[in-house]
Amino acid sequence: MPADDLAMAYRRLNASYQQTLRYAEDVRRLYRQVQGAIYQSLLGLANALEAKDAYTRGHSERVGRWSRQAARALGLAPEEAEMIGQAGLLHDIGKIGVPEAVLRKRAGLEADEWAQMRRHPVIGAQIVAPFEFFAAGAITIRHHHERLDGSGYPDGLAGAAIPLGARVVAVADVYDALTSDRPYRAALTPAAAAEHLHAEAGGTLDGDVVVAFLETMRGLREEVPRVGARAALPGAAGTPAR
Repeated sequence: MPADDLAMAYRRLNASYQQTLRYAEDVRRLYRQVQGAIYQSLLGLANALEAKDAYTRGHSERVGRWSRQAARALGLAPEEAEMIGQAGLLHDIGKIGVPEAVLRKRAGLEADEWAQMRRHPVIGAQIVAPFEFFAAGAITIRHHHERLDGSGYPDGLAGAAIPLGARVVAVADVYDALTSDRPYRAALTPAAAAEHLHAEAGGTLDGDVVVAFLETMRGLREEVPRVGARAALPGAAGTPAR
């Protein structure tokens, strides 16, 4: 083949390759846009849920932000920390399937009401499960009420069997529940909530996550004391988050 023909063939091949790269980038950009649109729709559901209840308004946003910060403090990769933060933001989305009378009840829940409340992690995971890009987030949402000693729900997982993301969200969730007014009790001070987490570290909550979380929070609230992981105190109350 003449040199001119070879050069022409090469230019055509290179042009085709560049066009393929541009097409692939367009597909990736469109995929990210679709992901963003889906995530914003899910976030809208979560916000609609919180808008009905002044006691929990802002809860999901705080849990998401604090979960992301704690994950970074644990040294997780930025993408994993971001996923955990997003799961924290959506962790209670399943409460859309729980009757409002149960969510806002001022007294303790009856057995059948607890059964309804304990369905929300499963419902939440089912809501986001169809989106393959958020598979790890669905797992985190499902297990954010599991407890290190196996006393949590919905599956009674214990120790390392609980996904790390769920262990992170659990700590942020409990802390915000403790420091927020709820229909069934008044808020604790940040220092008292920190002591509660400290007491539960190694018992119901992951000790390493508690340490990372509290060290992160010290940068935001000086009244949170510096504490390290230790076993749960005898007779310590269980973690109160619904």
